Amino acid sequence: MSTKKILLICLGILLAGIAITVIIFSTEPEAQREGATLETAMLVDVVPVEKGTFEPVIVATGTVQPVEDVILSPLVPGQIIRRDPAFTPGGFVKKGQVLLQIDPADYRNTLELRKSELMQSQSALDTEMGRQQIAVQDLQLIADDSLFGDNPLSEEERQLVLRKPQLTAVQATIGASRAAMEQAQLNLARTTIRAPFDAHILSQNVTKGSQVAQGDNLGRIVGTEYYWVTATVPVAKLRWLQFPGNDAEMGSPVRIENSTAWPTGAFREGFLDKQIGALDGQTRLARVLVKVPDPLANTKESKGLPKLMIGTFVEVNIQANPIEGVVRLDREYVRSNETVWVMKDEKLEIREVAIELTDDQYAYISQGLDDGDQVVITDLSTVSEGIGLRTEEKTADNKAPQ
Repeated sequence: MSTKKILLICLGILLAGIAITVIIFSTEPEAQREGATLETAMLVDVVPVEKGTFEPVIVATGTVQPVEDVILSPLVPGQIIRRDPAFTPGGFVKKGQVLLQIDPADYRNTLELRKSELMQSQSALDTEMGRQQIAVQDLQLIADDSLFGDNPLSEEERQLVLRKPQLTAVQATIGASRAAMEQAQLNLARTTIRAPFDAHILSQNVTKGSQVAQGDNLGRIVGTEYYWVTATVPVAKLRWLQFPGNDAEMGSPVRIENSTAWPTGAFREGFLDKQIGALDGQTRLARVLVKVPDPLANTKESKGLPKLMIGTFVEVNIQANPIEGVVRLDREYVRSNETVWVMKDEKLEIREVAIELTDDQYAYISQGLDDGDQVVITDLSTVSEGIGLRTEEKTADNKAPQ
């Protein structure tokens, strides 16, 4: 084959390739600009926010303890001759109910002896008063005797003649006898040990026949009218809590729960009572006392409610004072450094916010968010100011047929 023919064949192949390339590029589909924009914007979920007035609930843990807790001790020694059947661990007693009786025989005898001594002292006083009358008459005779002049006796001598020292001594004896008798009456009354208030018996250390001395531990009782729950809260949250100004008032309402021991949905109600004026030594949190009425559910009004047990851990939900003009937002939507992601004009805005208070679930934001703002609740892998965002609703609107 000649060189000329070879050149013509190569030229024909080259022209055919060029023609095929032109046809391919002329028939290639053109990408739509709008579609590309939608594909690069990140798909997110948003929630609108609105300012309002809200009542936060501050959640804390606490320990149940009695308001009235007494170790019974005798004030006089002796032998126990009677024990009330209710005075046993787990029993309930009313205020003034007799719990234990110490043998009163010796104390009755002592009282009679002291009464006799008082009567003797009073008899001595009567005798002395008779002598006083004779002394007055003697003094009158001395004054009438002119041999002694106008002032026959000095004041000290007059007192001796009138037997004033003897009268003072008798009166002192009567006072001592009366005090001794009253002390004997008091000791006799102390042989009967009564409940100082409506109480629940936690321990009993003596029984009939026991010999007790002054100060012995007879048993432990606690009052049943109220229990306390000692809870700890951050110091910064104290200003949102309300404490009573006097015993007639009640503080912030409190809901008490015990998920480990009580049935689902069971709770007790109480109220803030006191703020302890010292921080917890380990946690550095403020300590508050929650007062719970009828903790053992003994009244008809509390029938069916769970009972509080001393020493147990419970969860307290304290109703804080209302906060006005704030946005309530789930705490998980508050990002690092107290920022919130907001979608505006399909772009991401990273806003710094001022958080007034946080509770167990929400953050209450006073600055940085306005009514109608769309807060991004989706976690993003790439976060930078101004990146494109889209929502499912917006995407659906763009895909809808025109």
